[in-house]
This record gives sequence, C-alpha cells and structure tokens, in this order.
Amino acid sequence: MSNFLSNLSDSMRLILSMGWSDVLDVLIVAVAVYGVISFIRRTNAVRFAQGILLLLLALGVSTMLHLTVTSFLLRQVFEIGVLAVIVLFQPEIRRALERVGSYRFMSLFGRDIGGQSIEKTIRQTVYACEDMSKSRTGALIVFERNNRLNEPLASGTTVDAVVTAELLKNIFFHNSPLHDGAVIIKDGRLAAAGCMLPLSENANLSRDLGMRHRAGIGMSERSDALVVIVSEETGGISVAQDGLLKRHLTRDTFEDLLLRELLPPEEPGGGKLKSLFNRTKGKENAE
Repeated sequence: MSNFLSNLSDSMRLILSMGWSDVLDVLIVAVAVYGVISFIRRTNAVRFAQGILLLLLALGVSTMLHLTVTSFLLRQVFEIGVLAVIVLFQPEIRRALERVGSYRFMSLFGRDIGGQSIEKTIRQTVYACEDMSKSRTGALIVFERNNRLNEPLASGTTVDAVVTAELLKNIFFHNSPLHDGAVIIKDGRLAAAGCMLPLSENANLSRDLGMRHRAGIGMSERSDALVVIVSEETGGISVAQDGLLKRHLTRDTFEDLLLRELLPPEEPGGGKLKSLFNRTKGKENAE
C-alpha cells in the first residue's frame, strides 16, 4: 500500500510540474498515435501491425535473455522494415500527403458561403437524386469541402451554375454527353460536370459494386469530399465518405446526412428553427 501511495505521489508531482510545452508535446504524440491507429483500422494493416508487435516482443525477450545474435538480427529486420512499410503502404501514404497538401488552411477561419445557400443546394440535390433513383438514372455527385479537387475539376467541363434539380437530372440523363462523369459542387455551385474520379484501390470492396461506386469511394479516400452515388442498376442512393460507403439510404436519412456533414456550424439565435422551416417549406414546394 505504501508503494502505491508513493508512486501516486510521484505521479502527481510530475503532473503538477508539467509546463505548457509538455502538455503540447503530449497532445502531439497522442494525435500521432491516434492517426496511426486510425490508419491501421482503415487499411489492411491489422495483420501487419500484429506481426510488428510480435517482433517487438521477440526483441524484448531476446534482449532480456542476452541472445546477442538474435537481438542483432531482429534489429536489422526493424531497420529494413521502415523501407518495407513505405513500399507496402505507398498508395495510402501518397493519399495522406495529397490530402495534407490540398488542405485549405483558410477554411479554419470559416466558410466562404452561408448555411442558407448550402441548404438550398442540398435540397435540390436530394430532389434530383430522389427522381433519378425512381428512374434508375446513374449519378455521381461530389461535394468539395476542405480539400481542393483541382485535378478532377480540370478533367471535366466547366459549368459554374446554380445547383438545381432540373440541371442535375439533365446532366445525368442517359443521352447527355456528360452523364458518364461526375459533377463537382464547389462553394454551393455546380462547378464542373463530366469529371473523371480516381478508382478505389481497396481490394476488399464488394464485387457487386460497379465503376461508379468505386470511383466515388476512391474520391472519398483521397480527399474529405462527400460523394453521392445513385445506382443505375438498382436505383439505390449511397454516400461515400472517408473511404466508407453508406448504401441504400432512404430519402430522409440521405437528406439528414448531407445537412449534418455539409452545413456550417449553427449560429446562435434560432438556427435550428430556421433550418427546419426552410426544409419544410422546400418539401411543400416540391410537392
């Protein structure tokens, strides 16, 4: 008991002696560890991580038992392992660097457009996707957020128009020359159509997913964009985000997801009531 109290007292003195730089140092390490764990969970690196832990355990045991040759070989394996990690996870590392390099730091100070404009764009997108789902018209709609999508934008045809349900349905109409590509919505406006998106390299994706879904997932893997997919085969509405696909969404679930992810933080003073009023009014006008 006395040893426990002594250790607790030493820990408290250590915590009280920490300065702001020590706290910042701990936070940086914590964020880095969280990022590594999240990376392992999102990729096929779970077994790879288990192998590294086993090697670390073997290295610790060999060091304790003074197994000189075994310890030397294990240390050489770890030195070579750094290069192996870079080679094995080159696509994931490249995507992470692309996301960091394309991040708009000015977005930390606020969005360029108001919630009302974004909400109107979301409503029109929901109306269009609902109609295209009924007619089984394939669609691929990308909402740019903090990461710039310069390369996909450059691959398409510049439109720069107000987002309306009619415009979206006309673009994705089967005989339209732009129906095979993706539409990119930037700052609440339809920036470009017929854009080419990178395909996902995830080998664990379901085989029943077509090229449209794989392109949507691939775009969400390489950026923080929110990608809406309407299936041409089933009419199902899906949303890709952070490399994950949410499928077979109902109209209300789909709309709530877009509002939650794309609307800026609510301002004080009845923001929720105004948002609910606008949504109800939009639904009545659509009917």
